Amino acid sequence: MAKSESISYVAGNDSIEAYLAYPDDAEKHPGVVLIHEIFGLDDHIRKIADRLAGEGYVVLAPHLFSSSKLSKVLSQQNISAAMKFMMSIPVEKQRDEEYRSEALAKLGEQERDVVSGVNQLLFANRPTDLLTGYLSYGVDYLKTLENVSDRIGSVGFCFGGGMSINLSCTGKIAACVIFYGENPSSIEKIKDVNGSIMGLYGGEDRRINSGLGELVKAMVEYNKPFTIRVFPGAYHGFFNNARPQTYNKQAAEEAWGMLLEFYRTNL
Repeated sequence: MAKSESISYVAGNDSIEAYLAYPDDAEKHPGVVLIHEIFGLDDHIRKIADRLAGEGYVVLAPHLFSSSKLSKVLSQQNISAAMKFMMSIPVEKQRDEEYRSEALAKLGEQERDVVSGVNQLLFANRPTDLLTGYLSYGVDYLKTLENVSDRIGSVGFCFGGGMSINLSCTGKIAACVIFYGENPSSIEKIKDVNGSIMGLYGGEDRRINSGLGELVKAMVEYNKPFTIRVFPGAYHGFFNNARPQTYNKQAAEEAWGMLLEFYRTNL
């Protein structure tokens, strides 16, 4: 049985809203920082938090865009507009910059400005160090909770997958899971990883997968324990059952089993 609540935690001179899910008992459990996709904290991520809490983890799912520095541009309304735009583009064209630009030009001026603002902040000029800092404060918050043991893991999806490995590069994470996320902002940061890493990728996700060679090379060079699994036929976002365009039930179920086994071993 799991419980959940909405909380906020201090992040330097700012605060971050978050969803906290945890087993309904008096025992100590490993903590997990769960990092949302590019579209922010939503019901899909909350359900994953609940599932992990049911497996015996205290799960913090920060809403990274809720800070005073980001919330104006990355409001839920603006993010929804950007999501609607992205979902209007065929899956195979979503990473085609020229195609996206042509589709964007067809929007009305106000809607185009909103989508462009979100895309500029999240893609063209993403504040990775700032976001990693918010997550690092989240780890610190988990460690203050009486029901959390001294081992903390992370898992993220898409944008969150990239942030999961960036968080691991702070040295605070014992077990990092990447669902189809980008490599760290600087691949040399892998040397600071202080735990095991597992990467889960879709075979049809060519843009993300093009960086796997560099990631594996860095893991080997810096002698980091890692596992990588590529699911044939699966697209970027294959785990998200709220998005039927990309959801792959078989890959998602296998990946979930691998995640749980990875955490049992490392947390």
